[in-house]
Amino acid sequence: MPDRQRYPPARAVTHPSKVKGSAFEREVVAYLQSAGFPEAQRAYGAGRADDRGDIVGVDGWVLEVKCHRDMDIGNWMNEAAREARNARCGRFAVIHKRREHGAEEAYITMPLRCFVETP
Repeated sequence: MPDRQRYPPARAVTHPSKVKGSAFEREVVAYLQSAGFPEAQRAYGAGRADDRGDIVGVDGWVLEVKCHRDMDIGNWMNEAAREARNARCGRFAVIHKRREHGAEEAYITMPLRCFVETP
């Protein structure tokens, strides 16, 4: 029996949209840190049953970050609300990228009650 040629283990190929989304999350974290939220950091483990948002360390908030060409605000808000329940947090928002702009010009969508409750 001939020797089998050994190949390196297969590596997962990261989809370009995932790369863009991760880069935007890092950009949002850097902006938040520079704007007075030094504890802001990316949360890992997206898709878990107990997912608690994309960015943690902004006290009293669950933040979901989106970098999509097409907006799906209703579903994004439902996802953020579910993650807020997981985190036992009443305030949540979706930060979504404004095309061709940096994080400081991103949009943020939240229920009006969350805005009213903001100190």
